[in-house]
Amino acid sequence: MHIQFLGAAGEVTGSKYFIEGKACGIHHRFLIDYGMFQGGRDAVNKNLAELPIPPEQLDFVVLTHAHIDHSGLLPRLCSQGFKGDIYCTPATEALLKIMLLDSAHLQESALERAEKRRRLGRWKGDLPQLLYNTKLAIDCLSQIKTHPCGQPFEPASGVRVEFRNAGHILGAAIVLLEIEKIPGEFQRIVFSGDLGMFNQPFTCDPELIEHADVLLIESTYGDRLHRTLQETENELVEVITTTMRNGGNVVMPAFAVGRTQEIILLLTDLVRKKRLPHLKVWVDSPMAAAVTRLTEEFYAELDEIAQSSYDWQKKNKDAIQLRLVADVEESKALNKVSGGAIILSASGMCEAGRILFHLAENLPHKKNAIVITGFQAQGTLGRRLVEGAKTVKILGNEVAVDASVHTIGGLSAHADQANLIKWLKGFKSAPQKTFVVHGEAGTTEHFAQVIEDTLGWEHVLVPHPGVIFPL
Repeated sequence: MHIQFLGAAGEVTGSKYFIEGKACGIHHRFLIDYGMFQGGRDAVNKNLAELPIPPEQLDFVVLTHAHIDHSGLLPRLCSQGFKGDIYCTPATEALLKIMLLDSAHLQESALERAEKRRRLGRWKGDLPQLLYNTKLAIDCLSQIKTHPCGQPFEPASGVRVEFRNAGHILGAAIVLLEIEKIPGEFQRIVFSGDLGMFNQPFTCDPELIEHADVLLIESTYGDRLHRTLQETENELVEVITTTMRNGGNVVMPAFAVGRTQEIILLLTDLVRKKRLPHLKVWVDSPMAAAVTRLTEEFYAELDEIAQSSYDWQKKNKDAIQLRLVADVEESKALNKVSGGAIILSASGMCEAGRILFHLAENLPHKKNAIVITGFQAQGTLGRRLVEGAKTVKILGNEVAVDASVHTIGGLSAHADQANLIKWLKGFKSAPQKTFVVHGEAGTTEHFAQVIEDTLGWEHVLVPHPGVIFPL
């Protein structure tokens, strides 16, 4: 068996790992994740890149979770001839029905706007590339098969898979892949997927794994520590209180899956604690609104604090005036609100969607605040705001950045360095090989050294894109 790193190697997005080889004498070819690259000018070409083999020769795909950088190219894969099964948890399937259709819609809308601007003579260069349309996204869903965490299954002869809770977002899983090299002798390869924080309100802890022969560990925040929850709450309270006092709006670009729901619960908890007064909150993202409703269906998978916040919110509906924005006209009307609004909108990295219109409207005014709540990949508009840009281009127009910009890292759904090390300490012995992935160049190297220095592990490797390693 060997593994080829097709994405999330030296960068955060585009997670996809190709595994090929024999199990009990039978040749297999399959993928772990098939995510979309996001941010940067070269993302389009990366998303158009071909697999090492024709898609129809793939046996199956195993998916860690529903975030687009892990799942977003699945419709394209299926449209190119892949006919096998896509395995994931039940909650991930439910999210994919929302997220992949939303991804297709965003692509179609971007192309439609560009074609209109070109007809008016206002578009220069190539048109946006349509990776897939809504029909292809819908067709792809028919190939999904689900298995709950903790219940092993065999997607192919000599191959066993088991999902464990990753504590990242709803349905997110650690993948335990076992290859039967000879009858009765298994090699275990563990894919961390995206790991969440320990002792974080609203999400369960990532499950500890005791053994791996080969490990792939994410490193999104492998070079830093997050603020504590108390510090995060204090900063959020200060930003909201100050902005409301000055008659401004708080605009929060938030990932539609996980982050938006966590922020809603956090705001609810702060009102419950009387640290914030009555709030007017708009969730302006069709996908985020759908996922917010869906989260209640998977109530049992939330931790006790999240369940408590949900219960309190139902009993105290007047504490927060929560509005799930339904249509485009209501979204446009939000831009006429001059103050007193908290607007949660996607995309989380400010690359597409309704957040662009809210940023264009609110950035030029000093009374407003922009609160960045998650990781911003290189090349994204969100990253430029975090790095202090004085002007940014939005929807073809230069926009002044006069609003205050705040980065509140304590809300991250990704484990920081300390929590990643805590998870790694769950292994009873060092894996024979550890690959550090899903981190920006520099971060992966830094975290690999931290693993070696802190845990004393050997054979900690940082793969480059396209490289092939034997397993």
